[in-house]
Amino acid sequence: MFFRKKTEKRTYDRSRQKPVIRASICTGEQVAGFKDLTTGAFEEVMLIRDQDDLALFKATYDIAGEIEKIY
Repeated sequence: MFFRKKTEKRTYDRSRQKPVIRASICTGEQVAGFKDLTTGAFEEVMLIRDQDDLALFKATYDIAGEIEKIY
C-alpha cells in the first residue's frame, strides 16, 4: 500500500534484436516486442494499451528514445 512495486529489469541481446512496436492497421492494437535483425522474426513481449504500458516496457528493458513501429 505504501510502497510501489519496483520494475524488474530485463535484458535482451542488443546486437541481434531491436525493440519495435507492431501495430495493426485495422484495429490499432499495439504489441511491443523485439525484432530479430538476422531473421526478421518478431517476438511479442507485452500489449500496449496506453502510454503507461509503453513507459513500463521502456523502463523494464532500459530503452531510451523512440521505438520504431512496424505494420
